[in-house]
Amino acid sequence: MSTPVIGVLALQGDVREHLIALASADAVARPVRRPEELAEVDGLVIPGGESTTISKLAVLFGLMEPLRERIAAGMPVYGTCAGLIMLADKILDPRSGQETFGGIDMIVRRNAFGRQNESFEAGVGVTGIEDGPVEGVFIRAPWVESVGAQVEVLAEHGGHIVAVRQGNALATSFHPELTGDHRIHGLFVEMVRAAS
Repeated sequence: MSTPVIGVLALQGDVREHLIALASADAVARPVRRPEELAEVDGLVIPGGESTTISKLAVLFGLMEPLRERIAAGMPVYGTCAGLIMLADKILDPRSGQETFGGIDMIVRRNAFGRQNESFEAGVGVTGIEDGPVEGVFIRAPWVESVGAQVEVLAEHGGHIVAVRQGNALATSFHPELTGDHRIHGLFVEMVRAAS
């Protein structure tokens, strides 16, 4: 596959920035709001935003079960911030009725790095990303409390896990799409190519 088609879940969050980052990493990028759009993509990015809102909207738009099925079947998926929460098999402190898509054997803590006014940027060394650290933008960011045996920890910050991979699923606590550094999106595009 030369140019993979990668969707960005466009229910809420920084969709446009991910579309730009994916296009810069040599993918055809499309917003995904409906099950028929999901069926047309080779991989999917789940952007940051508010995980409880994404959960409710995914149910409302009829995407919750189709997404769970595609992820379980091995569709490459990449979640940032709230997207990391949505890929977790377990949330430590879920809101009432909050569901996830699952796909990564990890337990996450929502808003672990603090509130909006405690947001920050930091250089993060990520396994598999060459040429130095990526600039991570942490906005009400979660962290990963623990992972299962099949999960590879790709990065830590302040003693907490902030990037993981399990098979075709990739997740970061931070937002690389906000920095202009598209190396992590490039890694994900290569994952999609390899899976096809």
